[in-house]
Amino acid sequence: MRIMNSLKLFSGPTRRFSTVSKEPSVVPWISPLNYIRAKLPKLDPPTEPLAEAPKRSKYISHESAITLIKREKDPQRVLKIFNMVATQKGFSHNHSTYAVTLHKLGRLKKFEDVDSVLHQMSYETCKFHESIFLDLMTHFSESSLHERVVEMFNAIQPIVREKPSLKAVSTCLNLLVDSYQVDLARSFLLHAKKTFDIHPNTCIFNILVKHHCRNGNLESAFEVVKEMKMSELSYPNLITYSTIMEGLCEKGQLEDAIKLFEEMVSKDKVVPDVLTYNILINGFCRGGKVDRAIKIIDFMKKNGCNPNIFNYSTLMNGFCKVGNLREARRVFNEMKGVGLRPDKVGYTTLINCLCRAGEIDEAIGFLKEMEVQVCKGDTITYNIILVGLCRYDRTYEALEMLQKLPYEGVYLDKSSYRIVLNSIIKLGDLQKATELVGVMASRGFVPHFATSNELLVHLCEDGKAVDAAMVLVVLAQMGFNPEPRVWSLLIEVMCRERRLLATFELLDVLVRE
Repeated sequence: MRIMNSLKLFSGPTRRFSTVSKEPSVVPWISPLNYIRAKLPKLDPPTEPLAEAPKRSKYISHESAITLIKREKDPQRVLKIFNMVATQKGFSHNHSTYAVTLHKLGRLKKFEDVDSVLHQMSYETCKFHESIFLDLMTHFSESSLHERVVEMFNAIQPIVREKPSLKAVSTCLNLLVDSYQVDLARSFLLHAKKTFDIHPNTCIFNILVKHHCRNGNLESAFEVVKEMKMSELSYPNLITYSTIMEGLCEKGQLEDAIKLFEEMVSKDKVVPDVLTYNILINGFCRGGKVDRAIKIIDFMKKNGCNPNIFNYSTLMNGFCKVGNLREARRVFNEMKGVGLRPDKVGYTTLINCLCRAGEIDEAIGFLKEMEVQVCKGDTITYNIILVGLCRYDRTYEALEMLQKLPYEGVYLDKSSYRIVLNSIIKLGDLQKATELVGVMASRGFVPHFATSNELLVHLCEDGKAVDAAMVLVVLAQMGFNPEPRVWSLLIEVMCRERRLLATFELLDVLVRE
């Protein structure tokens, strides 16, 4: 600004002398040319504007691509990322990127996209591992696509370029057996032995033993064991014996289970673990022979195998079934005395035993103890308490608990509400029952079909046609369709009370629903 003002002062002789005061200047005079040369910077000649350099896009590595795919929930986005990173210069998909993409698509049940990726995978030159196909077998089995499970096994050799391992055989066979695909499992096993010259190991034989025991065919299970003993590669192990012992206990053959246990220990020198012992403890407890179960616990201790929480909980459950609350308490205290911290299963077992014996307050006391021990009960625990309260004429306490628990972060299911609703209806408190149905509807729980019909009948018989109509509309919105007799009774009561308009409106609503 100072330069421009100076230039204006010296723009012409007329303006210059007309604006200068006649008083002598205290500032020495400087030639305008010298002033400009001294103060003005030299300007470069104008040039054309430079083009902006393009921003270099960030290269996405294999690790970054895997992270991005793992975060995605949209299958189309998964494929978009998978295809996009492949367009980068110098990038080639490897086992890990294919594995995470196929796992994601399989879990989302986008099997057509899985087939497309597998087709592309067959042209790759990188090294793959069969774990990709074991994972896909699980996804196809969960979707009941059992033929596809076998297809994934057969795809291992063409793409992995190696013979399937025994682990692949056992995985495929186990999925088929667990899905009760017996014929398919049999043909698969024959195909694997013939095509790949695979000799079954102990794991594969154990799957067959499990299959026969599940079907109650113990003779065939023992035949498999005999065949296993003829091979050095597939000798019976602890899982083999435990599976057959469980099958024997399921059929009530407890003495045979003990004989097999003794043969396993003395003859085959197989050392049992806590799970094997628990099979026998549970078998004797279910058979009402809790005294024999105690002897199993004592045998465990003498042979250096300390019982765990599950062993003690199973024993408590046995005493609960025979109604021996005193022994159940003793086992619980013994469990705590040996340094074991009771878990949710242990507490719930004792609470169930107490509620059956009518000791509801003591059961609630243990429920509070669970909270102090930071071992919060689940839906099963609270349902046991609700059943106990309702059984011993404390229904309104159960109702109060039912209303309070959701605000304390406790999840309740439809059984929780049905337990209390049934008890309130038996008490004949139709107002509370109607209110509870409204609460259930607001929380997305539908009363039991028989209970709903019973409530409507009671309301009609009590002359509360308006309440019955309201309840019916609420239930109909949730998919409930009453029995014909309930329809007839409700319409009859409403017509008797000369509520013809309300009757027609109700019919319109119900037909619409």
